[in-house]
Amino acid sequence: MAIRFRFHRVPAVLAGAALAAVCALSAPAAETVAPAAETPGTVQFSKRCLMVSPNEGCAVADVNRDGKLDVVAGTHWYAGPDFVARPLREIRESGDFLANNGDHLYDVDGDGWLDVISGGWEQSEISWYKNPGAARLARGFKWQANLLRDTRAENEAFELRDFDGDGVPELFVSCWVKEDPLVVWKLAKTDDGKPTIERIVLGRESGGHGYAFGDVNGDGREDVLCETGWYERPEGDVLAATWKFHGETALPHPSCPFVVFDVNDDGRNDLVWGKAHDFGLYLWLQGEPKPDGTTTWTEHLIDESWSQAHCIVLADLDGDGGKELITGKRVRGHAGTDPGGKQPECLFYYTLDKPTATFTRHTISPPGGGVGTGMQICVADLNADGRPDIAVSGKTGTWVLINEGVAPGRAP
Repeated sequence: MAIRFRFHRVPAVLAGAALAAVCALSAPAAETVAPAAETPGTVQFSKRCLMVSPNEGCAVADVNRDGKLDVVAGTHWYAGPDFVARPLREIRESGDFLANNGDHLYDVDGDGWLDVISGGWEQSEISWYKNPGAARLARGFKWQANLLRDTRAENEAFELRDFDGDGVPELFVSCWVKEDPLVVWKLAKTDDGKPTIERIVLGRESGGHGYAFGDVNGDGREDVLCETGWYERPEGDVLAATWKFHGETALPHPSCPFVVFDVNDDGRNDLVWGKAHDFGLYLWLQGEPKPDGTTTWTEHLIDESWSQAHCIVLADLDGDGGKELITGKRVRGHAGTDPGGKQPECLFYYTLDKPTATFTRHTISPPGGGVGTGMQICVADLNADGRPDIAVSGKTGTWVLINEGVAPGRAP
C-alpha cells in the first residue's frame, strides 16, 4: 500500500510586528527547504513567542493554583492567561547542549504545589525545583533546586508515567546508550524524609534513543517500545516482574516519543515515528503475527521533506473525534551537524484518512516562521475556549499557538 501525503498551509496570525521582529528567526543561507505546493488547511492558529532562552523543555499545568493553565519552560514559567515571563531557574549550557531535556510537573514534596523535575544529557543529576507558593510566585522568586538522585549521564528524555497504577507516577528514562538497560525511577523518601528516586530495571537487554507506550501484541496491557525493540508488559507486579524483550521493532534513532495507535482500524496497533536526527517520518503498519507470536511490520514513508522529528504527539485539533499527528523540527539537536540540521525550524500537523492510511500535512508554522521544537510538544486548552492549543519550546524560543478553530467553509 502506498502512503501518500499532501501539503496544506494553516494561516498563522502573528502577535504583532514588534514581537515578530524579536522572535522570528531567519533561515541560514547554507541550507534551505524547498517550497511545497500548498492549499489552505482547516484549523487556524495564532502564535505568540513568549521568550527566546536556553531551553528545550516545556510543560503545562496550573502552577500558581489560580484555576488557569500556565506554561513552564526551562528558565521561566508563564502565568496564564497573559503568559508574562516569571523567573524559575538557571540552566547550565555547553554550547548548543543544555542541561534541560524536558520539564515535568509533579508535587514532589506533597505540599499541594506542583514542582518541576528535570535533568540533562551531559549531567548525571536528576533534580527537582520546589514551587515557592503563591506569595513568592507573585513576587518573582526563583524555585529552589534540590537533588533527587545522582544517577548517570546520557539520559535522552524523561516522562512521568504511572506504571504500577498506584496513583504516583514513575520517572521513565530513555537513555541513548543502546547497550544499557531500560529503567524507571520510583519516587521515594530518604531515611530523613527527603524526596529521592529508586532505580528499577524493566529490561536488561537494551534500550537506546526513543520511546513509546502502547499495546503492541493486543493483550490489553501497555508495552514499552525503545530504539532496539519492545518490552512486553508482564502480568502482576510490573515493577518486580521481568519484561520480555522483542527485537522486531528496532528503529534507527526514533522520536522521543513516537506514537502507537491503530492507523487503519484493523484491530492491531501501528507505529508512527520519525528519525530524530535525520530526514524521514514513517508509518509501520502491523500485520498478522507469526505462529510463534512474533509481530510483523511493513514500513511506509509519510514525509521526508524535513528533518529531526524528535517528538510526536496525538491530539484532536479540529474537533472531529479523530486525532491528528503533531510534530516539527527540533532545532540544532546536535548543534546543526545532523542531516538538514541547519535548515529552518517548522511545525506541522498531519490528518489521517483511516480507510486508505493516507496522511495529509498541514502547516502550523512554516519553515523559517520561528516555531520549532525542542524535546516536548504540549497540547492543552490554554485559554479555556474548548479547543486544544499547543505550547512548545526549543532553541528558537518558547511559543504558544492558540487554536482559533476551523476556518469558515473548511470542514475538518
